[in-house]
Amino acid sequence: MPKPMLFRVVTRGANGDLRVRDYDSHENLMKTHAQIGVDDCSTNLALRGLPVFRGLIGPMTETKTKGVVRYESPDVFESLTKEWTTDGAHSKRRRSRRGPSYGE
Repeated sequence: MPKPMLFRVVTRGANGDLRVRDYDSHENLMKTHAQIGVDDCSTNLALRGLPVFRGLIGPMTETKTKGVVRYESPDVFESLTKEWTTDGAHSKRRRSRRGPSYGE
């Protein structure tokens, strides 16, 4: 992934709708959120070294848009993760190709 160009924060509004706000740099994002560290364990090497903010989950890649780093509020992260795991494409059990396990 090329160097991120856009930082996206997804939260939930008072009416329950998703609110998306984009920042053109992490410096601008730091004006509204407190940085508490840097990502040093992401499996995506492009995310390592990016800021971690109090009250936000991330950084993570934006799956639909290249060059966007995404942060989510905890409630948005939880609800979108639940939706993703209950989606038919992700909830199907996969059979092992190794053969039967013990007890079968």
